Amino acid sequence: MERGGLAKTNAILTEALEAVPDPVILIDPRRLVSFTNAAARQVWPMLQIGRPLFFTLRMPDLVDAVERVMGQGVAVDLEIYEKTPIERAFRVKILPLPTGYTAPERDQPVMMLMLHDLTAERRLEHMRVDFVANASHELRTPLSSLIGFIETLRGPARDDAKAREQFLEVMHQQAERMARLVRDLLALSTIEMSEHLPPSGEIALGNVLRNVADALQLQASARGVVIDLQLDKTLPTIIGDGEQLTQLFQNLIVNAIRYGAAESTVTVTAETTVLPGGTGAGAEIPAVRVSVADKGEGIPKEHLPRLTERFYRVDAARSRAVGGTGLGLAIVKHIVSRHRGLLRIESELGQGTIVSVSLPTRRETSRTP
Repeated sequence: MERGGLAKTNAILTEALEAVPDPVILIDPRRLVSFTNAAARQVWPMLQIGRPLFFTLRMPDLVDAVERVMGQGVAVDLEIYEKTPIERAFRVKILPLPTGYTAPERDQPVMMLMLHDLTAERRLEHMRVDFVANASHELRTPLSSLIGFIETLRGPARDDAKAREQFLEVMHQQAERMARLVRDLLALSTIEMSEHLPPSGEIALGNVLRNVADALQLQASARGVVIDLQLDKTLPTIIGDGEQLTQLFQNLIVNAIRYGAAESTVTVTAETTVLPGGTGAGAEIPAVRVSVADKGEGIPKEHLPRLTERFYRVDAARSRAVGGTGLGLAIVKHIVSRHRGLLRIESELGQGTIVSVSLPTRRETSRTP
């Protein structure tokens, strides 16, 4: 084929690879990246032309597979798992390339990696198992209560007006409990399904916090609690999902209202900070830190590492009494993870609890949590 015809063919192939919805990466004999399509650049912004592939994809199984294809010249299929910045799973097909294709700006590539994201599929499998193990147990108690009260109302309490009113009130509470549980389970599953896809919108965090505080004023007033917002006047916008961030801070402030002391203050502060990481040694990522502090009883230190587990409660009876489902902080954890932020919980017995969330003001996925 003449040089002009080859160049035209290469341009067409490059355009075709660019349009593929799954990540595609080409590497040369030195294992340097020769080409990345748009999908690959979205998942791994740190992939750079001319840099070693394994500077970004540091997975031993992938290294071994690339070396096998390089040495034997045969295609290999495998699954790989990325642990940071979040857990993701991919099916990878590694193909040796025929001679004649030259990626833009680089020497002759010798290998193509085609990756298909399995994260949503694997998380769905995990959620099914988790639902059977945990959610069914949580739903069993209110369902048993409802069935018992209905049987009583149809039998011994059929003509007892006073008992009927009492039972109906308890049934209403149990039905509301189930509704909250189902709502939080649906919210958690939705967040987990999209956790591997970082948000891209720009959000004015001060507006989100003010709106959440306004919406919770009635609930706070019922306990005599004051929500005190202390926000820097020059807060930068952050990269985020407005609906999820609203849910995140609503969960944190509701917890502070419920478990803090009555007739006290819940203090919400927002200030600029930095997160570790970045593209260079010692580099830092600009961020905004939001802290929610209550003046409650505090939490024993042995419980702190487990607070973000699904259905984990320090005091199960109290949690249910105030309307908790045991999923609020699990939802917070996964929203923070999707936003590539950091979550920190500090507490002292008799002093209260401070929950801090740090969120980057620009997209950065090279940082390890």
